[in-house]
Amino acid sequence: MGTIKDKVAIIGMGCTKFGELWHKSADDLVTDATYEACEDAGIEPKDIEAAWLGTVFSGQTALSLSSPLKLQYIPVTRVENMCATGTEALRGAAYAVASGACDIALAVGVEKLKDTGWTGVQPANVVGRTSMGTAGTELELSPPGIFALLATGYFHKYNLDLEQGKRLLARIAVKNHHNGTLNPKAHFQNELTVEQVLRAPIVATPLGVLDCCGVSDGAAAAIVTRSDLAKKFRPDPIYIKSMAISAGPTRDPMVQQYDFAHVEENVRASKLAYAEAGIKNPRAELSVAEVHDCFTIHELCIYEDLGWSGKGGAKEDIEAGAFELKGELPVNTDGGLKCFGHPLGASGLRMQYEVYKQLQGKAGPRQVKSPRLGLTHNLGGTVWGGVACVCITGNGRS
Repeated sequence: MGTIKDKVAIIGMGCTKFGELWHKSADDLVTDATYEACEDAGIEPKDIEAAWLGTVFSGQTALSLSSPLKLQYIPVTRVENMCATGTEALRGAAYAVASGACDIALAVGVEKLKDTGWTGVQPANVVGRTSMGTAGTELELSPPGIFALLATGYFHKYNLDLEQGKRLLARIAVKNHHNGTLNPKAHFQNELTVEQVLRAPIVATPLGVLDCCGVSDGAAAAIVTRSDLAKKFRPDPIYIKSMAISAGPTRDPMVQQYDFAHVEENVRASKLAYAEAGIKNPRAELSVAEVHDCFTIHELCIYEDLGWSGKGGAKEDIEAGAFELKGELPVNTDGGLKCFGHPLGASGLRMQYEVYKQLQGKAGPRQVKSPRLGLTHNLGGTVWGGVACVCITGNGRS
């Protein structure tokens, strides 16, 4: 198979503040994020040759991007892959550039969830159903219910009692909220204590309110070009090392061997991404990571699924602070979904925005030391039939 490694560079990114943006429409958010990205890249919207829009609920056609930006008759594509939608938009733009179809492409992710009145993302059985059929994600469970099963399965497999398990998850929430206090674009910017997380009302046992990410509005955008052109736009472009995607067959709940303690799509997508990027020891080689912490239990499982902790070893790494801001591998340095909320179409590109800034040394008080490689990860769908996307970028060409 071919490779995208070092063929495409990110030369500009933009990201709105996330939150309850009642005064902003989806068009406003798309415009704000895109114009920041264009200014960062030193280009104008007229220089964009093709564009990809990622959204689940906030726009149904390519016109949802071309109209607010007044793009002049260029190819525009709308993509949707549940919670992995933002990364899917970047993937489309990157592969178009790598193929030679265009030299400058735009990827935008946007979502306006607060206007819907939902207290969370609609259950998969609702999201998957349309007049034309289904998306293959139908289950009579809410997202908290699904991830509560993951937590229960993990606790059982690794002999954690309820108190031990909940305290472990609480430390992830505390870590991410601390990082979020350092980020003015985050929705939630408050410190938490372990005891506050433990005392929070239960949503789906063992997950409490503070184990769950919030509902937000937001948008993020990226400008990509050929790597050999990148330094004509800026001195510090960020190069794409790999982009991998793995979609599951939704069979795990029917397989007796499934342990309800990992997400197979996460495992497989990360292995593909590491192989393409030439990474042998991800924990040692990665400098920073932004992962899909929709629920604290998922971030814990990601540590193991992506090969940073041994099976059952996340407990020791969490207690040692391995994934904290000054730890061995800082994870969710911007506060993650836990502090940004999860406007579905925007999250993947928001993650990439943080890694982009980290690799350029422009993350302010959140800056990690001497970064070289960064990773973003999304999971769309469910823990046993999802779509996992992993993107690895670096600040130098191999």
